[in-house]
Amino acid sequence: MVKYSEKFKLKLVQEYLDGRSGYKTLAKKHGVKADIQIRNWVNAYKKYGVEGLFRRKIREVYPVQFKLDVLSFMKRTGASRSETALHFGLTNPSMISS
Repeated sequence: MVKYSEKFKLKLVQEYLDGRSGYKTLAKKHGVKADIQIRNWVNAYKKYGVEGLFRRKIREVYPVQFKLDVLSFMKRTGASRSETALHFGLTNPSMISS
């Protein structure tokens, strides 16, 4: 998995928010494999500010009840993995699997 620096993420988020480019154009221009990644960064930035773009340095262990709450929320609301991750403050939507 490719890891991007916070500085790089912020640059792309700002380009998007300034209206200079869309997700797909930015992904292609900067060599990001999937435009959904940029969308996730933009959403995290909108909700949490710059801190939403930081990688967590330690691997967090989540309690079973938290995991059940996450899956229950997805089922109850029909939210996508990206929306659910944002709601629960998870930095990586792919951490969620059904």
